[in-house]
Amino acid sequence: MAGTLRNVVVVGGSFVGINTAKELANILPATHRVLLVEPHSHFHHLFAFPRFAISSGHEHKAFIPLSAVFADSPGAPRHQVVRARAVSLQPHSLTLDREWQGSRTIPFDFLVVATGTRLAAPGTMPDDDKPPSVRYLQAHQNGIRAAQSVVIVGGGAVGVQMACDLKELYPSKTITLVHSREQLMPVYHEALSNLIKARFTELGVQLVTGSRAVVPPNGGGFPNHTGQQPFNVQLQDGRALPADFAILATGQIPNNQFLSGLREEEGEEESLLINPRNGFVRVRPTLQFLDSRYPHLFAVGDIADTGAHKAAKPGMVQAAVAARNIAALLGGREPEERLSVAPAAIHLTLGLTRNVIFRNPNTAEGDTEPFINLKDDGREDMGIDAVWVRRGVVVSSPQEYHL
Repeated sequence: MAGTLRNVVVVGGSFVGINTAKELANILPATHRVLLVEPHSHFHHLFAFPRFAISSGHEHKAFIPLSAVFADSPGAPRHQVVRARAVSLQPHSLTLDREWQGSRTIPFDFLVVATGTRLAAPGTMPDDDKPPSVRYLQAHQNGIRAAQSVVIVGGGAVGVQMACDLKELYPSKTITLVHSREQLMPVYHEALSNLIKARFTELGVQLVTGSRAVVPPNGGGFPNHTGQQPFNVQLQDGRALPADFAILATGQIPNNQFLSGLREEEGEEESLLINPRNGFVRVRPTLQFLDSRYPHLFAVGDIADTGAHKAAKPGMVQAAVAARNIAALLGGREPEERLSVAPAAIHLTLGLTRNVIFRNPNTAEGDTEPFINLKDDGREDMGIDAVWVRRGVVVSSPQEYHL
């Protein structure tokens, strides 16, 4: 039967990609199977990386087996995880970096791009496999432990969370966060920046704003793990911040490189595929590619140029929209689901237990003030055991978290 199945491919097995694959598996007809293409050996629980790069003892739990992705889906055996990296996308086939079932090419009827973005480590792991990724986090922990002065470059969620964690775990260390603007996390209402700054003052985190750090060229990063010799983090305005260890927590680079196999429309002044201003895939409200030549191609999550903020929760909504529209097209109907963009929101940790749920004002409904729910119910391990349960992986002994 496998030879007669038609393929619906999801590229990218992070939060949004897995959710898209599961949504599709629940509604596709028996003629089609879902293939989830993902190069990592395990699901990467990205939200734990900033914490586990500092706090030791739980780093191995941030990598969860992908064995249960389709466990609860109808017709589960026909849906599969393909461990490979997408190299090139053609209109009706995907080329992989390795063979799967005797071929490096997967034909498809529909494909969903859910490749997201990549951050500088430790926001993203430099390796696809679990053992070296665990060792990377442990080495990062050791480097921080040996340092007395740590500089974090970038005032987004990763930088803010790591600054708070560091100062709470190591109150005697000098922790400095550098941000090019005056407002931290500028996607959100300034009340969030004010709240973070107050928390920094409470903890003793030093904040340097108004100038960019000079990042070493060629992606080499700062000279950490080299005997912990002190060095300076240079700022563009001429200032120099002494450090024993520096963390780069800036920017998101879209994982769009494999889309180069799709040709652009001749005569177009600007790309219909990729927004040149940000690198994201241009989509319609149905989450189909904006380019009318590819109505069977979709993009969801951080890689999609939807206007929604880049986070897991809005990506989950997009996953459901794309899946229902693919099901409609398979049934010979027009895709009628449309994405509605909600105000930006985030669940942000501000230390080991302190955290806040923050949502921008919904101006469409007349809101003028943000929603703020400040809590003190977090755990140092971020409740990672429950994440394994939600991923469908049953653990009967602590040793199984190392699998």
